[in-house]
Parts: sequence; structure tokens; C-alpha cells
Amino acid sequence: MHPRVSLHQVALITEPTADFLDFCRSIGVQHCTLAAPCLQTKEARSAARESPVQIGCINHLFALHPDLERDTGKAAANLLGVIEVAAEVGAPAIYLLTGGRGALSWEAAAQRFADLLAPCRDAAQRAGIRLLVENASPLNADIHMAHTLPDAVRLARMAAIDVCVELHACWTEADLRGKLADAMPLAGLVQVSDYVLGDRSTPCRAVPGDGAIPLEAILCDVLDLGYTGLFDLELVGPRIEAEGPREACIRAARHLSDLLDRLGA
Repeated sequence: MHPRVSLHQVALITEPTADFLDFCRSIGVQHCTLAAPCLQTKEARSAARESPVQIGCINHLFALHPDLERDTGKAAANLLGVIEVAAEVGAPAIYLLTGGRGALSWEAAAQRFADLLAPCRDAAQRAGIRLLVENASPLNADIHMAHTLPDAVRLARMAAIDVCVELHACWTEADLRGKLADAMPLAGLVQVSDYVLGDRSTPCRAVPGDGAIPLEAILCDVLDLGYTGLFDLELVGPRIEAEGPREACIRAARHLSDLLDRLGA
């Protein structure tokens, strides 16, 4: 398995963290992304510390209390706790969904995000942990506000943090290579999955190679633009469930590994 392949816990989110990590190890995946709620127990954190699988990133939902507009401090308090957990398990990064905008304009919500995040950013810097914000589908507007890659980059720069590039959410954008070139200096994680034309549900992920996203060309650009980090498989949705999450993850990891080998990553 290529050493830059990472697997996101969301595919096996109903299983104990220890079982997910054992699965990653059993199929040769050396890195993973863990979901912050799954690290609340001592047992899960112990499994993460002791596993030979490296925790490349933690996923955390930020201002859901109830949103950026109305949060009164809970978002920062919770993220400070996740930063402590990340330091405990050796995770070098945390990627965020911002929380919804409420009634704020995009610009006001972006400033609010930056203001709420400020104490967390300082704590993360002291701990040597990168904070990232991702681009995500507009169908996630209830929990997020950056729905194009340029918007995610703009938000990251306003908040003085970095970016998680979610290819599933930006592969259709115009001048994608140019946008990737702008994002790569901030990129702490690149997420990979596929999309089958005609799927209308959310989430609607597919195993890489099963859909229409030109992954080889896009990953070639990402590598050519100097990205040296992990490629994180985030697999969730009806197609993944229908095949069986473990089976889908195995196929996905092998396909991505072969692709990275061909590209000389």
C-alpha cells in the first residue's frame, strides 16, 4: 500500500475506534483521519496512541451551537478540548467544518469564524497542530460556509489557518488547476473519492475509479504543484453502504495506491 494513502473513519463510524485502526493496519493503510466524537473515551484515545497506524488528522465540527452567528463560546471551548486530544494521540492536524452562517452574510460569518477561532489557533500553534478548514458541498450549508475551493482558501487566510482540499466538492470548478495552485501552499490534507453522474443524494461518494471524477489528472496536478501530504479516502453514502464499507475501503485504498504509484508520488 502506498504510504500516502489515508482512510477516514467516517466509512466505519459505527465501529469502535480500535476496530477501525485494526482494519487499517490489516489492509496496509498506514495513516487515517479520526472523527473527534469517536475520541471521547479513554479506550479510544489509548487505541489511537498504541496503534501502528498514524493519525494524520482529526475531523471536528466547529460552531454547531447552534451556528456561527449565535455561538457564545462553546465552539472554542470544544475545539480547545480537541486540540488537547490531538496532542495526546499525536495527530498533526485538525480539519474543521465551520458551522452554519445563521443570518449573517458570508463576509460577516467569515469574520465571526476568525474571531471565534482565534484562541484555538494560538493553542494549536503552541501544540504544533495545524488547523484546516475544508471546502464542502452547499448541501452542507447547515453546518458549513465554505462551498468552493477559493472560498475555503479565502476563509483560511482570514482566520490565519490552513486548508483541507476536498476534491469531491470542487472537481467541477472552472480553472481547477489554477485554484489548486492557490490552495496548495496552505494544503494540509487532500481528500479523495469519486462521484457517479446522476447521483442526487447527500452524501453521494463512490469508490475511486467507479465514477466520473478525473482523479488521475487532478492528482497529477496536485503532485505537480508541490503537495507532499496525505491523500485521505472519505467514503460515505448509499453506494458505500450497499457494497459494504470494508469492501469499499479495500477497493478504494488499492485503487488510490496504484494511482499514486503510477504518478510517482
